[in-house]
Amino acid sequence: MRAYLIAIGLLLVIFGSIAGYSYVQSAGHGGMGFGPPPVTIAATVAEADVWSAELEAVGTLRAARGVDLSVEESGEVIDIAVSSGERVEAGQLLLTLNDKVERASRESQLANLELARLVYNREAELLRQNSISQSQYDRSKADLDRAVAQLAETEARLENTRIHAPFSGTVGIVQIKTGDYVEPGDEITTLQDLTSLEVDFTVPARHSPDLRPGLAIEMRVAAFPEKTFAGTLSAIDSRVDAGTRNLLLRAALEAAPGLLPGMFAQLTIDLAKPTELVTLPETAVTYSLHGDIVFVIEEMKGGEGSGGLTATPRVVRTGETREGRVAILGGLEAGERVAAYGQNKLYRGARIAIVDSEPLQ
Repeated sequence: MRAYLIAIGLLLVIFGSIAGYSYVQSAGHGGMGFGPPPVTIAATVAEADVWSAELEAVGTLRAARGVDLSVEESGEVIDIAVSSGERVEAGQLLLTLNDKVERASRESQLANLELARLVYNREAELLRQNSISQSQYDRSKADLDRAVAQLAETEARLENTRIHAPFSGTVGIVQIKTGDYVEPGDEITTLQDLTSLEVDFTVPARHSPDLRPGLAIEMRVAAFPEKTFAGTLSAIDSRVDAGTRNLLLRAALEAAPGLLPGMFAQLTIDLAKPTELVTLPETAVTYSLHGDIVFVIEEMKGGEGSGGLTATPRVVRTGETREGRVAILGGLEAGERVAAYGQNKLYRGARIAIVDSEPLQ
């Protein structure tokens, strides 16, 4: 019995010592906070910005003046007066077809015209002298008119054997050679005025109320990835494509050195509708299937660690991104501080330490 009591006493002493040590530890260090260390982050402030409404589109470059040249008459090519890639002026001769028949016919028509004019002048004088009848004079007048018309027809056929530049521009690759026989509609070459370019593109018809000629446009092409070309919306089609429900637009470029018709273009249309919104650096937003989240920095209230900073996750609604900043359409107010970097280590209620209030470079 005595041994039993001694054993119980020893157990009570041991448990009492453990409890006392725990109490002393708790009392001596109560306020020192032995939880996880603060998470180090960089912070940023949600800013109130004014962004203009923009519309993205893709299109194709074209010359304001550009044509595919072809012949109107069949015939053999006897002379090509231009080289591929050459700059030509308006009216410059480019190509000549075999015109022997037309030139011979022209000489014959010139002779007929000269004879018809002499007869007409003589009979006009005789009519004034009342030496011939009015009907004879009328026949000579008709013969003269017929000779003039026949010569004009021959000269038109002769002109069709020659191709002239309809405007100043740059010739493309010449598709035929001297001696080739060509038919009407056969492509000879292309002529493009590279000093004045346009871009055709389409947008969904629902945007038509926001569109009007004169809106500013920025354009980018793959050939010059670091360069932006400026332009102006110049025309809006008068109907919507029934198959695609898209609206065709055309923009004139202010300056486009080095660009060529047919290039693919990416366009941004400034709809001139400023919108006030809240923006953050892209790095401040954590994207997930459950929603886009930012960690809002707040002061800890009550309990252990009161007076420090903590990060609270908050779901936000994001919009478009421009120049490294994302529009926040809902869930955050301007002026609120959020974690800009390091939020991948954060969790609800985590204590934080801010090392940089500006986005890191």
